[in-house]
Amino acid sequence: MGFGSYDESEQQDQSVDADEGEGVSVHENDHEGEITFETEASTDDLVDRLSDIKESADDA
Repeated sequence: MGFGSYDESEQQDQSVDADEGEGVSVHENDHEGEITFETEASTDDLVDRLSDIKESADDA
């Protein structure tokens, strides 16, 4: 078999018996609200810091 090949017999009859009560709720930790924070940094300072972070990520 080459790369990406598969045996079709392995793909047949794949049924899963799952109890819905045992599943994971993706909305279990949903929150509605607002987040605020205060900083003394100016917008220009924050944009400069973001640029520094992006540049260091590009260098890695």
